[in-house]
Amino acid sequence: MARTLTTKDGYQLMNLLVRQATGQAAQSVVDASTFVSAGETVLATGKENTMNALSLVLGRTFAAVRPYNAKLALMNAINTGVYSHRLRKISYYAQDALPSGYFNTDLYTNFAEGFTAGENPDAQGTAQSTKSQYEQHPAMPLEVNFAGSTTWQDCITIYEDKLEQAFNSVESFNTFIEGILVEHGNDIESQKEAWNRMTLLSAIASRIYLAGQGVAASSVINLTSAFNTYFGTTYTSAQLRSTYLKEFLEFMVATIKETSDRMTERSTAYHDPMTKTVGGVNYSILRHTPKDRQRLYLYNPLFRKAESIVMPEIFRPEYLDMEKQFERVEYWQSNDSEANRSAINFNSAYLDTADGTQKATGPIVESFIVGCIADEDSFMTDFHLERALTSPLESRKGYRNNWLTFSKNSIVDQSENLVVFIMKD
Repeated sequence: MARTLTTKDGYQLMNLLVRQATGQAAQSVVDASTFVSAGETVLATGKENTMNALSLVLGRTFAAVRPYNAKLALMNAINTGVYSHRLRKISYYAQDALPSGYFNTDLYTNFAEGFTAGENPDAQGTAQSTKSQYEQHPAMPLEVNFAGSTTWQDCITIYEDKLEQAFNSVESFNTFIEGILVEHGNDIESQKEAWNRMTLLSAIASRIYLAGQGVAASSVINLTSAFNTYFGTTYTSAQLRSTYLKEFLEFMVATIKETSDRMTERSTAYHDPMTKTVGGVNYSILRHTPKDRQRLYLYNPLFRKAESIVMPEIFRPEYLDMEKQFERVEYWQSNDSEANRSAINFNSAYLDTADGTQKATGPIVESFIVGCIADEDSFMTDFHLERALTSPLESRKGYRNNWLTFSKNSIVDQSENLVVFIMKD
């Protein structure tokens, strides 16, 4: 299931995401595995020129009364350029220290009568000294390619001299047209939000899948289990969100703060280290996420109950900036019922490091996602094209079409730090 550079039409996925998000359809599994780029070390082929061009046009054209602004805009957004929608990301494996040749040590004799700059083997062929200064230790890079493109279109038809008779003045007619454009703009904003939501859910679902496979298992924290383990209790998730809410919120805040602090340490704890073996030695990609590169998403219905506790504890200058690094999430996938607002049922993509190709996770089902704290590079939106074109006037029937074309890629990098908080009995 390689993520090729060939553009995929994503209008059906976009419609499903928007309808579930707006409560027009019941929650069902969303398969985004072929629309998300989880990275591949085996590079697909093909090319197409794309660019980002529509944001200013939309701002001018659709800035009308009460426009809807897309949420989940906290995530990082990049543009891979005019001539390529492939992102090549290069990381480097951490390497170990080497034995010292600068002194005589308990391991090696480097200075002795007749010794050279080499290993000076004894009669049995065992090296007595370290190797020479020309022993080679090149960097060990890891190249991962994020590629592919998803496209969809929107269209609005404007009629010439057709609707005026339904209005009694130029002003009322203009108000009607303005309403059309506002609602059309709202549809576009909902689509943008749905795309961002798909990217966020893909990151969460793929990380839960990988943790279940034993990859970066510490990057998924079951707060219910953690609470009961710490306090020696057996409370259910429902009890913690009701009877013992205050105690649970205090524990949740402490856990988030502790996780945020630990993410600043260079380690393999909260990502897929892409470990490989060379010469019998395991090498891993190490990551650290400074405070200013961390992004926190929390389920708002739970967060509202926690504001008096969370606000003063998490959002301090030495921790996280609430205005720039935090976003409330009213629901994760579906807005069709109260029970489903906290749940996900999502099929994402992940990088199988065994063969270097992208594969599907299968449906990941969780009933209560508390939130996640992530490196800003762990998931992002890649803009390729946003363009508005207007057709000529249809001379016989007297109308014109405004076509909006979107092309984007959703990038999820499992080698970057991301911690998901869930509640599960």
